Amino acid sequence: MAYAEDKDEARLPDIEVEALRTNTVWLDTAASVYTVNAKKLANTSKTNISDALKGIPGLQALERENYAQDMQISMRGFGARSTFGVRGIRIYVDGIPASMPDGQGQTSNIDLNSLEKIEVLGGPFSSLYGNSSGGTILATTREGEGKPSVSLGFNSARFAKQQTSLQMQGGSDTAWLPAYNINSSYFDTNGYRQYSDARKVLNNAKFTWNLNDGSTLNWIINQVRIRAADPGGLTREQWQENPRQVAQNVRDYNMRKEIDQSQTGFTWDKPVNEHNSLYVMMYAGRRHVVQYQSIPAKAQAAPKHAGGVIDFTRYYYGADVRWLNKNTLPNLTLIGGVAFDRENEDRQGYNNFNGTYLGVKGKLRRNENNALWNLDPYMQFSWRFLPKWHLDGGLRYSDVHFKSQDHYLANGDDSGNLRYHKLLPSIALSWNFRDDAAAYIAYGKGFETPTFTEMAYRPDAQAGFNLNLKPSSNNTVEAGLKFDQQWGVFSATVFHTETHNDIVSAVSAGGRSTFRNADRTKRYGAELGWQKTLWQDLQARASYSYVDAKFDSDIPVLGKAVAVRKGNKIPGVAQNQLYFGLQWQPQQGWLGGMDIRYMDKIYVNDNNSDYASAYALVSTNIGYEWVHRGWTLSSYARIDNLFNRRYAGSVIVNDSNGRYFEPSPKRAFSTGINIRKAF
Repeated sequence: MAYAEDKDEARLPDIEVEALRTNTVWLDTAASVYTVNAKKLANTSKTNISDALKGIPGLQALERENYAQDMQISMRGFGARSTFGVRGIRIYVDGIPASMPDGQGQTSNIDLNSLEKIEVLGGPFSSLYGNSSGGTILATTREGEGKPSVSLGFNSARFAKQQTSLQMQGGSDTAWLPAYNINSSYFDTNGYRQYSDARKVLNNAKFTWNLNDGSTLNWIINQVRIRAADPGGLTREQWQENPRQVAQNVRDYNMRKEIDQSQTGFTWDKPVNEHNSLYVMMYAGRRHVVQYQSIPAKAQAAPKHAGGVIDFTRYYYGADVRWLNKNTLPNLTLIGGVAFDRENEDRQGYNNFNGTYLGVKGKLRRNENNALWNLDPYMQFSWRFLPKWHLDGGLRYSDVHFKSQDHYLANGDDSGNLRYHKLLPSIALSWNFRDDAAAYIAYGKGFETPTFTEMAYRPDAQAGFNLNLKPSSNNTVEAGLKFDQQWGVFSATVFHTETHNDIVSAVSAGGRSTFRNADRTKRYGAELGWQKTLWQDLQARASYSYVDAKFDSDIPVLGKAVAVRKGNKIPGVAQNQLYFGLQWQPQQGWLGGMDIRYMDKIYVNDNNSDYASAYALVSTNIGYEWVHRGWTLSSYARIDNLFNRRYAGSVIVNDSNGRYFEPSPKRAFSTGINIRKAF
């Protein structure tokens, strides 16, 4: 939800919504889209993106307290199956994909210290971004502006959590010198639970040239390095006995993960004439992951087992080129473009033991090269055919190719190739029935292929990729109302989604997850959002989400994966979410606030035999900002989980050992300070 510009009337500023690419204001956007300003993070540690995403209708952002597995993010139930990373949702940072071409994404490379805003797009028009777009998250880094400045920040919290950041930024008065925003941060923690310590280094730089021909060139460089222990999950009995403990196999095999990722890219936006403009994006990167799982050595003795250590290196690159035409024909905007992405993976598997030692890299058990590429042409239009009516639509042809070449032939040749393709239409009709209100109805078709990680293992424990895993497709209908009036900015949305061949979790064990298809699933629900400036700098925000996600067909037994009955709830999805927050946020001086977040119970398996209980959390914060002669000093203190509630922040879906629960801390205190000097 966007921030109000006029304190007295609390009206939505006429900012452009970029998610649909047609440069429309929020009220005229026929889609479920929300904007989060970076000011919301003023009194936070800026280490977890959940601080920015909480309160977004329809979005579920869960903290694992496990930095080896990233956050658990889902939108309207899409992505809830993920036991690590983000799936089913496309993520972009400054126009550069933070999702791999196969749909596997992560939030660990988003630099919250440099953030300007986040746009969240749900519903039918997410399909404009192609494969695995059950929703889209678009993060934007601030451009350098004004005088050069240097900032030094430090924050700390319980469990030895601390982050140090250094930022340099400045604007530019000439076309040949760029504005710049460069940030480097170091985060470490001992972790709430045993074996949950983590270290993270994040570097991010954005250079912006405003050229003499009216075009804008952005160059983005990003590098992240993570070393994190993996505490795994707990059974209900273990959680109730001691939520900070870990299972014995975690100790025995020293579960952990190492991630190194570097990427760069640029965007070029050039106006050609008064009606036409050209946009070009290109990027490239490298990601290396080593993960030690807790699979017992005895299980790895099977001839076709792939071992308990994952070691892969991915090289990826791509481009997106599009042409925008506006008002050549009256009140009509047209977009045509093509997106290309490629991913090459060199994957090995090893035993996680060597002789008498556990938790070390042993004998080679897997060796293969995998490649994936897509070439997606697309087009969009937005047509205001009457003063108060407009029609928006899009069409994208998603064509994804996958190839695996097996070099470990002792257990047979598991090479293979697949092609997934789908035509993805979307259409919406919007009616501005008042100057400050609009209604719309929209339809779209979505498409999601399995990721490399989801195909990496088979539920029947045999060797090779799970080439039987099919892509899923869905149809979504959505209707919404939007108001921008003196009593606040308000949105209401209802949706219904039917999915065929939905990719769902099969079995999770020892840090390894397998997946299968559900013939049919359904998701329907409602989302409400409201914001208003109550008095001077006091803002209120509230949201409510209802998501009923369930299996719409029976699923038979598959290997160790149990049968599922029609009507069971899809695990990992909270049916109800509620958020309310107050924030006092002047330009300088005292600032502070509080928020309340309610999360409904979450089922942990397909049988719905157990669940993580519902919980309500209260957080409060206070801070002070002092500005004098080029110096700015900002400080804050906050308390999360004010009433010391015991709860499981996330779950591991379908864990075969019943270790579903990932406990979260009770009451936690944190403080921070930032000093900035402008020259």
